[in-house]
Amino acid sequence: MDGMVGPAAPLDIPVHVALRTRDVGEARAFCQKLFYGPLQVTPVGDCSGFAFFGDVVMLGPVTVGEISYGSDVHVNIADLETAYHVLAPITGTLRSRHRGTTVLADQTRAAVYRPIGAIDLDWPGDCRLLSVKIERAALERELDAALDQRIVSPLLLGESFDLVDGPGRTWAALVRLLHAELCAEDGLAREPRMAARWRDMVVSGLALTVEHPYGDEPAGLQGPRRPRTVKRALDAMHAEPWRQFTATELAAVAGVGVRVLQESFRQHVGQSPLAYLKRLRLDGVHAELSRSDPWQVNVSEVAYRWGFTHLGRFAGAYRNRYGISPSQTLRERR
Repeated sequence: MDGMVGPAAPLDIPVHVALRTRDVGEARAFCQKLFYGPLQVTPVGDCSGFAFFGDVVMLGPVTVGEISYGSDVHVNIADLETAYHVLAPITGTLRSRHRGTTVLADQTRAAVYRPIGAIDLDWPGDCRLLSVKIERAALERELDAALDQRIVSPLLLGESFDLVDGPGRTWAALVRLLHAELCAEDGLAREPRMAARWRDMVVSGLALTVEHPYGDEPAGLQGPRRPRTVKRALDAMHAEPWRQFTATELAAVAGVGVRVLQESFRQHVGQSPLAYLKRLRLDGVHAELSRSDPWQVNVSEVAYRWGFTHLGRFAGAYRNRYGISPSQTLRERR
């Protein structure tokens, strides 16, 4: 398995999908397929003007869509689970409720959503917005690497940020440009190397823009700084999560003995190196199944790509972590 091509390589190829429709069910299915399965769209009042427009680009762990409905709708989404999300209106005002907090998002302020907690949206017909989905593992890995310290998952992000001044303005402009370039057939962002760099800027830019408790003054949730030995092992696992690492190999990468590395991981990560690697792989499989078409992939090939060679043990571990089977996760994308 060491020499196999990792799952990240094809994800740098951008995908562009668009839809215009007056059919509510068709619009709902489009959003469920490209964003989240547990999403419901309910027209409010007179829906004769319903005219959905969705123009979505997907680039690895980042999905950006320009979305509007043309008439007032109510949108409800259960726990996102696998992603963080930002809604940034281009026109109109969106009323958002998430985890007990109400946010009025407009051209001056974006709404932010964590993986846990239902989302309730009052979406007026005049509201057109950028919907930005970033896979949970990608944002958490970026913040973890930037801070070089233990973080709490899911991230305790602020519920909104400013789009007029500061980093929020820059991040929103970057997202708009990325979306426009990927929608164009001949844009520079369609070159895989450029696309990958742009993708990384969107992820790292959000980590630097949104509020979180990992600033200069920790809010009691910040773990101890991780030593370089632990960081080296983590970097190796994130670079090649499908590789069949042994504890001895990871200790060699870290430059310490096996017992020292295991003790350091228990102290600074909260679990053993191989337990961390297993969780990393499971999260990778879950994210890929959650965004894949059931008729294009099967569970076993995704599991093998992420380094699972014993499908029975993999299925049991997956169910223990997510509460459902891998095949159920894939079927929910229909």
